Amino acid sequence: MLAPRGFALALITLAVAVLVAPALAQQGFRITYDVDDSRPGRARLNGRLTNERGDDVFDVSVTAEALDARGKVVARGISFVDSRIARGDTRVFSVTVPAVPGATSYRVAVSSFRPGMLQGPQS
Repeated sequence: MLAPRGFALALITLAVAVLVAPALAQQGFRITYDVDDSRPGRARLNGRLTNERGDDVFDVSVTAEALDARGKVVARGISFVDSRIARGDTRVFSVTVPAVPGATSYRVAVSSFRPGMLQGPQS
C-alpha cells in the first residue's frame, strides 16, 4: 500500500505523463488541413501530414478538436492515418468532428505513433 506522500507523487507523475504525451507526439510533424463544414451535424477536416522526423513512424493517428472562442475543446474526432510513414513522406488524412454550437476554430495534432529506427548514412 502506498503512503499518502507516495500516492500523491504517483498521481502527479500520471498527470504530467497525460498532459505531456500529446505535446511530445506532435514533435517532428507538419500538418496542414482545410475544414469542410458543408454537412449538417459535422465538420470534416481534410489534410496532409508530413513526417519531418529523422526516422520512420508507425501506426500514426491524428486527433482533431473543435474549439470555442476561449480555446476550450468542445468536440473531438480521431482518425488513423497510416501504418508506416517514412521520414520525409507525406500522407493525406480526413477526420470528422461533431458540429457543436459555439465552435469557432479547429486544431489537428498527431495523437499517437510509434517511432522507428534512426536512419544512418547509406553505405
